[in-house]
Amino acid sequence: MGAITIPNVAEARARLLAALEAIDAEDDLGRDGQNTVMLDQQSVGRLSRMDALQQQAMARATQGRREAQRRRIAAAFARLDEGEYGYCTECGEEISAARLALDPATPTCLSCARG
Repeated sequence: MGAITIPNVAEARARLLAALEAIDAEDDLGRDGQNTVMLDQQSVGRLSRMDALQQQAMARATQGRREAQRRRIAAAFARLDEGEYGYCTECGEEISAARLALDPATPTCLSCARG
């Protein structure tokens, strides 16, 4: 397969930037769900408050997953800058083009990902 070529690098950068933009858009949509739950106990029952707290916890967990994805994308940009993009961070072998097309931030080949 050979080293990643310049057009592929440009395509990888574009896909990574698009992924970052999608995460930012999700952040904007999910921000309200993370706010402190304030319910008037006189007008809202205990189960409604529990439901609101659960939704808040789920929104925070989703935010954590988005932050982890941001770190993976930043690491992929660093590999691009270092000329290491497209190579497994575990074994050094090339990552298949299909795997990179599915997730341009993936750091490992399929064998290493399977463990």
